[in-house]
Amino acid sequence: MERYEVNNDTLAVIACNDRLSRIYEKGNSFYVRSNSTKIMEDSCEYFGSSLDGRRKGTEAMIGINYKAPIIVEESNNMIFFPTSSIRNSVNSWINFDHVKNCYQSGKDVWIEFDNGVKIKVPISVGSLNNQILRAARLDSELRTRKSKKTF
Repeated sequence: MERYEVNNDTLAVIACNDRLSRIYEKGNSFYVRSNSTKIMEDSCEYFGSSLDGRRKGTEAMIGINYKAPIIVEESNNMIFFPTSSIRNSVNSWINFDHVKNCYQSGKDVWIEFDNGVKIKVPISVGSLNNQILRAARLDSELRTRKSKKTF
């Protein structure tokens, strides 16, 4: 298995199957021999937590525990949301901060990122909009808590 940690330039981690993921970064796209959940677990650990800890944090902050968005790294508000249950071995993860638009074209659902990259995702447009709203709630709560922090 290869190791990859998401970063500010990561747009999405798209599961190809349970052993291969396609990484989209600003200006770059490549494959990693690892499943998307393992990549997110490694990324959370790299930034000092665990995927389960991040999920519990989301539940404590906004009350969501199913298909919950997670704060991978809080100083840069790096929030990713899943396209399906994380128990699903072919679940993909999207960086909320880079999503510009989402739309349906025929039977396909597309995400357009702020750099113009468009990717097709296996999720209904309604579910995708719901995931974006959940991530926005988490982002808003994180920003509110940071602004109230006093030392």
